[in-house]
Amino acid sequence: MAWFDIPSLDSFLAWGGAITMLTALAGAAWRLIRSAASTGKRMNEFMDDWYGEQSRPGVAERPGMMERVSEIEGRLKRVEHELYPNSGSSLRDAVDQANRRLEQLCGPYCEDPEHPPPPPPPGVPPEALPDGTPE
Repeated sequence: MAWFDIPSLDSFLAWGGAITMLTALAGAAWRLIRSAASTGKRMNEFMDDWYGEQSRPGVAERPGMMERVSEIEGRLKRVEHELYPNSGSSLRDAVDQANRRLEQLCGPYCEDPEHPPPPPPPGVPPEALPDGTPE
């Protein structure tokens, strides 16, 4: 099919169109490859953070996510141990003991009808609450 009646112009336009299409395909392929490489790099960084890294010269060891979560759970258990009555060694036990001693010292004068005692903390079973008997 001849668009123009000049064969050299027809050939030039056909080759120009083919080169334009090949350039567009190469550009699209380059963008896809570059995007896939960027995504792969980010996935590799994520996996390194998730599983951690061994120490190497000049770089300290980085623990993985499961080790970090275990450490956080251990800290949380230590905090919970201090917040609820238990073996007598928690902060809550010490506060309860101080309140009982203060009540023994004050007697009926400690009662304040305008300020009733606060309700027990949520989620604490009744048997875990102090019974109010002096030690």
